[in-house]
Amino acid sequence: MKAASILVAALSVLCLTQGAPAAETFEDKLVSTPTSPEVMAKGQEIDGYQLAVSAYAWGYPLVRMERVVRQYTDVPSPKPATSYRAPLNQIGWASELATPDAKDMPTANNDTYYMSAVVKLDRPYILSVPDTQDRYYVVNIFNMWQELEHYIGRRTTGTAAARYAIVPPGWKGDLPADVKRLDVTTDKVWLWGRLRIAQGEPVAPVLALQKQFRLEPLGGVASNDEAAALEPLPSIAGESLGFFKHLAAALKDNQVKPVDQALFAQFARIGLTENGFDPSKLSESTRKGLQRGLEDAPDVVVSSLASTAVNRNGWTWATGLDSFGFNYPLRAMVAGSYLGGNGEKEAMYPLRSTDSDGNLLSGANRYVIKFDREPPVNAFWSLTMYDDADKMLVANPIARYKVGTDTQGLVKAADGSITIPVQADKPDGDAAANWLPAPKGNFYVILRLYQPSDEILNGSYPLPQMRKVP
Repeated sequence: MKAASILVAALSVLCLTQGAPAAETFEDKLVSTPTSPEVMAKGQEIDGYQLAVSAYAWGYPLVRMERVVRQYTDVPSPKPATSYRAPLNQIGWASELATPDAKDMPTANNDTYYMSAVVKLDRPYILSVPDTQDRYYVVNIFNMWQELEHYIGRRTTGTAAARYAIVPPGWKGDLPADVKRLDVTTDKVWLWGRLRIAQGEPVAPVLALQKQFRLEPLGGVASNDEAAALEPLPSIAGESLGFFKHLAAALKDNQVKPVDQALFAQFARIGLTENGFDPSKLSESTRKGLQRGLEDAPDVVVSSLASTAVNRNGWTWATGLDSFGFNYPLRAMVAGSYLGGNGEKEAMYPLRSTDSDGNLLSGANRYVIKFDREPPVNAFWSLTMYDDADKMLVANPIARYKVGTDTQGLVKAADGSITIPVQADKPDGDAAANWLPAPKGNFYVILRLYQPSDEILNGSYPLPQMRKVP
């Protein structure tokens, strides 16, 4: 009986073994890769390359902001009318709309007066805004990562007079009863404002309104407040790895976020730590990878549009500008060419750089954009021309940089449609009334939609085509 049991068990095992498929084997290239000098050099270069690209995409906004806050607090004398620069902790306003000569801001609008204030928060600062009587304005509060933390203005807080306290991290204390508290996450912030002025309207009342925006520290201005200034960033002239030197300097005043600590820890392999940037121990291969990575990283950043934006009838439609999450390349791209951009509920910025056939827009050709009806916005809209080479407005003989809500003499057809010729030379006849002048070379246009309606945001309003014409 015992022998029979043993025999049955053995047969069962045999059947199970014969019926089971053989375990799959996998090639493991890591196990078979030798630790040769050639492999070590190649790996170090690749590691340096990928870490440089990653560190650039992550850290560029911080470097950009630290550079910009110094640039925008360096006030020229005389100060151009299109400039909004001001000393640290003070408000600066442009007193004219941007022109091609205004080089501070790439892709500037031609719809609003710009306001800028760089604030170093050793304590709360009180921003007082006047009653604009429904005139459009917005003041964005950016942290030093170029992240939008608060909106003040027509859409979010209305246009009545009010006071807001911008409160630095960790501050404890009492605020006046009539002040709304706005907490921020970095010790420096950038206030970036826009105040609507329509073409042709009287300028003096709008300039008077600007003066009613006030910024002062809690407790009032002390003598040392007036002399406040930011120390310059270290010189990086002639240094191929200078970006990392500036990033390290910026990190001394701006802590790495807890959610970014694991990513940041990887950069120690290229000499970037909370103590600074030390390239002295880098191998030649790693250094070569870093340099190559810094050269290619801007392409990676710009290409973030391909994965995060959508194409709507040929227009690049990007959202999420006030909620980047972990999309570091998109944050970096916005901090570069589109510094200070609003989130989509405040304003949309569909961008067009190709015609209906997918070819790059060029002043060597002529184009037409036809709106079936005006864009349904709750504020105003404009179609603005930019030179692709420098991202600036385009000089032209009639000093027209955009066509939009306030274009004087704008012609609409009987059915409400608007046809805009887009070309370098002036059109003949009645078409000249809606002409948007283009440069001779490549260009792009941005359709600004301030306070867009749900119809725009959900895509039910069709964006017009850009068609090449004879």
